[in-house]
Amino acid sequence: MAEPEKRIALLIDADNAPASKIDLVLAEVARHGVANVRRAYGNWKSPNLKGWEAVLHEYAIRPIQQFAYSSGKNASDMALVIDAMDLLYARNLDGFAIVSSDADFTPLVMRLLTDGMKVYGFGEKKTPMPFVNACSKFTYLEALGGGADNDQASATAPRDARELRSDARLVQMLRNAVDAGSGEDGWTRLDVVGSQIGNQASFDPRNYGYRKLSDLVKAIGLFELKEEGKTLWVRDKPRRRTAAKKKAG
Repeated sequence: MAEPEKRIALLIDADNAPASKIDLVLAEVARHGVANVRRAYGNWKSPNLKGWEAVLHEYAIRPIQQFAYSSGKNASDMALVIDAMDLLYARNLDGFAIVSSDADFTPLVMRLLTDGMKVYGFGEKKTPMPFVNACSKFTYLEALGGGADNDQASATAPRDARELRSDARLVQMLRNAVDAGSGEDGWTRLDVVGSQIGNQASFDPRNYGYRKLSDLVKAIGLFELKEEGKTLWVRDKPRRRTAAKKKAG
């Protein structure tokens, strides 16, 4: 019997997300489940949201009107949070997809995670790291490709080995995942590495310019890889493994 599709609520902070990427966001959400709740929040009388108005009906997204009750305050943020909590308490969802580049949603993400929900975040590269790191998985909108408002050449350019190795968080995350799943010979299945990373941090190889985890692991140059049939294995390069054994001894 086929496993039922995961039910996901797609909540969009229209004030802080480009409408030109919604088709790509929906395609990405569809990889995780079905977006049976689709809502976009904003002051729809504002000329800044004209781009969103054109795609709401096309993608069956329900606009939630929020007036700016006072200057400098974002009522849309509050409405999105209230709706997210109502949906959480209804207990008929498996996850949330939040589209915004606003770090104010970080506490909401942490609360949803506490209840066992998966939270998929989408935002521009300007999104503050607390929000990025809080999500189960966060994907930069620029990494999804397409869109007339995007400088494609610079947005998706893969980072070279030097840039990747200089990212201490990335290096430590990869090494921890490889170590956690390795046998006595040091080899770990790449799919196990991907699962381990997904359990401990927000991660998407496309944010680094690579379509797949295997492409990223090859590019960073810190690991050996081998193929056995359709299975890809990975382990630390020999020099590091030898140094680790000497230190342990």
